[in-house]
Amino acid sequence: MKLIRFGAAGTEKPGIIDQNGNYRDVSAFGQDFDEAFLGGTDLEDLRSWLGQNLDDCPVVPAETRLGPPVAEVSKIVCVGLNYAQHAKESGMDVPTAPVLFFKATTAICGPNDDIIIPKNSEKTDWEVELAIVIGKRASYVDEADAMSHVAGYVLHNDVSERAFQLEQSGQWVKGKSCDTFAPIGPFIGTTDEIPDPHNLRLWLKVNGETMQDSTTADLVFNIPYLVHYISQYMTLLPGDIISTGTPFGVGLGLDPQRYLKPGDIVELGIDGLGSSRQTARAWSPA
Repeated sequence: MKLIRFGAAGTEKPGIIDQNGNYRDVSAFGQDFDEAFLGGTDLEDLRSWLGQNLDDCPVVPAETRLGPPVAEVSKIVCVGLNYAQHAKESGMDVPTAPVLFFKATTAICGPNDDIIIPKNSEKTDWEVELAIVIGKRASYVDEADAMSHVAGYVLHNDVSERAFQLEQSGQWVKGKSCDTFAPIGPFIGTTDEIPDPHNLRLWLKVNGETMQDSTTADLVFNIPYLVHYISQYMTLLPGDIISTGTPFGVGLGLDPQRYLKPGDIVELGIDGLGSSRQTARAWSPA
């Protein structure tokens, strides 16, 4: 299934994308796409319910705003330098163990919402990433069992402010967590939609110019290992997001470096997980 949430920010409703590409309102099912839904039997219950009720689910106008397709995420765990060429362009060694950092959940926004360039920012950058959505509580998970804890996958732009991230003391989280720095979606593709997450093309353009174009075959650490590894250090809850890293082609790695300016348009996508489009705009007190 392809799970969406739609409507005004803060009041999104649950929906799905049907076989014809229509948005369908599944509010009548009675459950938002949150921890309880993803961690219980509700995903399979929804599948069965749709078999009987899909035709009665209202079609949502295509121009309706899409929100983040997961509700009430408890945490976003990001993996740094997980593509060898990206580590090289960043001037860092390929890691021997996953580099982990957090991204504040207040950064989450819809897939086509504006990117707000933060106050005092000069180096706001882009990063197309495949993200994992956890579907079953995971603690001390064996690698062989890791995929049973995955509900699906989602497109993520890990927007980053490089000066905040790298030129100030402290952890990377400061450069990763500004408002709107986690556009997610357009939809969660459940695991049946993505039979091989390690063979997906991912790409990103700025103002129509291709900046990133690679495949998840180049991941340094694969998805089962990441779920296993992270679960040794923290409990992953249903709805938690693991963002698996970005390939080469970020603004930081260019010569000269290039960063987002107000009015820039960022488009990105992953095979089987759709595409998103954000317009950068300057922060203002309003």
